[in-house]
Amino acid sequence: MSTPDQLQPAIVAESLGKRYGEQWALRDFTLQVAAGSVLGLLGHNGAGKTTAIRILTTLALPTTGSAQVAGFDVVAQAADVRRRIGLASQTATVDGLMTATANLEMIGRLYHLPRALARSRAQELLERFALTDARDRLVRDLSGGMRRRLDLAASLVASPPVLFLDEPTTGLDPESRNELWSLLRELIAEGATLLLTTQYLEEADRLSDQIVLLDSGRIIAAGSPAELKAAHGGERIEVSVADASELEGARVALEAFADGPSAADPDRLLLTIPVPAQARLIEVVRALDEARVDARDVRRREATLDDVFLSLTRSANGSEAPQQ
Repeated sequence: MSTPDQLQPAIVAESLGKRYGEQWALRDFTLQVAAGSVLGLLGHNGAGKTTAIRILTTLALPTTGSAQVAGFDVVAQAADVRRRIGLASQTATVDGLMTATANLEMIGRLYHLPRALARSRAQELLERFALTDARDRLVRDLSGGMRRRLDLAASLVASPPVLFLDEPTTGLDPESRNELWSLLRELIAEGATLLLTTQYLEEADRLSDQIVLLDSGRIIAAGSPAELKAAHGGERIEVSVADASELEGARVALEAFADGPSAADPDRLLLTIPVPAQARLIEVVRALDEARVDARDVRRREATLDDVFLSLTRSANGSEAPQQ
């Protein structure tokens, strides 16, 4: 796979913004993605992730700011950008009434590949994505996991150096998701640059070199997964109780240890509390015992990206809304 010049960033955005009427979908979006790296773009639905990808892939014009992908301006040199990117969007981009092979060959021809090269590239990708047995089947008859793999294969037909993957594993079962993760790791190892949006924070943690967290169209945090967890995560204590009615008693009993808001999950009968590093587990257990809380399990763990995400978005939503 060809790669962009390793000396220049693969993706650069400067103060990008997109406004629809009076509503800003994206505001002051600034980032750099190094060639051969993976950026995880995270946020709630409506946070601005898809808007950012649409601008960077030339599918939407920015209201403010500028961006370059693979060294080309996404507005002034849109055709050059399109020749150097692959896009796998949330919805299927392949034609359900065509076979898997025909879809890939058609995309190759749209990229102006010679017919023989488009055919050989299609067969190569079908084999790589374990779709050889489905090569002559209509796409509409494929399973969800197979269609997502074909979508990703379609984005790679022209061997683009930069890939945009908009929630590529949404709706997949755990086995299919793990298979797709393995394929993405292979692309990363070969030097591809990936910009990935996902609702699965474990996915972002596993794959991303850098994370950018969006909320209400603005970047509220950026850094490596380890940096974000160290700066905004800390440690957590989880308490499993016998009955949901015990959750409030456990929360009150452990208020003195809390280093931030606790989170109760009645369905899982679980209370999660952020704690400082010096908090001692034995003292937590004693406090629960003294409050006569029927705790089935008490454990300490490091923060996850889920914890960071909830903490940061809670803080952002609790503050004054930014001026538009």
